[in-house]
Amino acid sequence: MLILIALISGLLFGTGMIVSNMVDPSKVIAFLDVTGHWDPSLAFVIIGALTVFAPCYHLIIKKRKHAINGDTFSYPNKTNVDSKLILGATCFGIGWGIAGLCPGPVLTSISGGASEIFIFIISMAVGMGIAAKVNK
Repeated sequence: MLILIALISGLLFGTGMIVSNMVDPSKVIAFLDVTGHWDPSLAFVIIGALTVFAPCYHLIIKKRKHAINGDTFSYPNKTNVDSKLILGATCFGIGWGIAGLCPGPVLTSISGGASEIFIFIISMAVGMGIAAKVNK
């Protein structure tokens, strides 16, 4: 059941990323360029996702004790804003702004076979490894 849920979720996510053009770095950079030639179209993707997710989360997921596959939900217990969160968000934002690539859409972009996608993924993995060592 877990594999089937993961498969369906991954297919929906990947299809959504491709159809909405969130896998196109130039589209993402144009969305982030609020002082230049801003392209607000990705805001509609975000609004659409929140329109589906928010009611489902509050009406269905939050009321359940267990996921469909029987696993218990694990909600974060840390809610404060600290220097690690700010530093991590800053690094993420700078990387996203420079490359126009985000981890979810970049994994969807693997199927295109572009070498810059693989370089990004390797660099992202190295960055995650460094961050994991620093956070110990």
